[in-house]
Amino acid sequence: MSEASTSKTCLGFGLGLRTDHYEQVLNDRPALDWLEIISENYMVDGGKPLHYLDRIREHYPMAMHGVSMSIGSTAPLDFDYLANLRQLIERVEPEWVSDHLCWTGIDGRNLHDLMPLPYTEEAIAHVADRVAQVQDYLGRQILLENVSSYVTYNSSEISEWEFLSGIAERADCLILLDVNNIYVSSQNHAFDPVEYLDGVPAARIQQFHLAGHSYQNQLIIDTHDHPVCDPVWSLYEQAVERFGPVATMIERDDNIPPLDELLAELDIARRLATKTKADAA
Repeated sequence: MSEASTSKTCLGFGLGLRTDHYEQVLNDRPALDWLEIISENYMVDGGKPLHYLDRIREHYPMAMHGVSMSIGSTAPLDFDYLANLRQLIERVEPEWVSDHLCWTGIDGRNLHDLMPLPYTEEAIAHVADRVAQVQDYLGRQILLENVSSYVTYNSSEISEWEFLSGIAERADCLILLDVNNIYVSSQNHAFDPVEYLDGVPAARIQQFHLAGHSYQNQLIIDTHDHPVCDPVWSLYEQAVERFGPVATMIERDDNIPPLDELLAELDIARRLATKTKADAA
């Protein structure tokens, strides 16, 4: 691992940068501590996304969050993708880079979905080896995010949190803990979300995600199209109590509201984190 490895830092409270808000973020400079970008949206040769990215980057720290690394796939790593990612890293100079603990396609086809893995020792070894290769290529640690899931594998031998922890420890990577995804999966698969929080290593938690979800028949779906709900806020408070100050951001990818509404929602996270810290003192 190079000297560019990520150190564990709390950036404060941020939002995902979305095209709807480019102009307002650039012109109004809202009270945000940092911004997260979707890496693939800026892995292009030019145009509006990079134009705004370069200008906004002058005013806010940024993190990069990917959706296409497919770190859990059995297909060879896509080094063309990684080369483009590394080029964007050099441009943005992000605080850290993350992607999802999942696979996203087969036979060269991207399913544009975040598919879960079987929770086995064999899968831990497989993914950890791929993470190590990616980190060596990028010259830095990456963060892996827990995904929400709607199916389980008969071959799974351990819990999801043991699986995530095992990969992080073996690959020496960090964790982007999505609090909403924990809640969604806990409801879909009937496990205790607090047990999940207790089961992952505090020293490796670099970032929290918060988001909203939707109900479809018997499942909760991680749609990022609603405000954060009360049970997720409650779980977030427990996460702050467990892990202390961690960089927190809200994801909104559909039914995107005015920026002021997201800033007000982010203020809820600030207040809860401050209150939890004070109560623990």
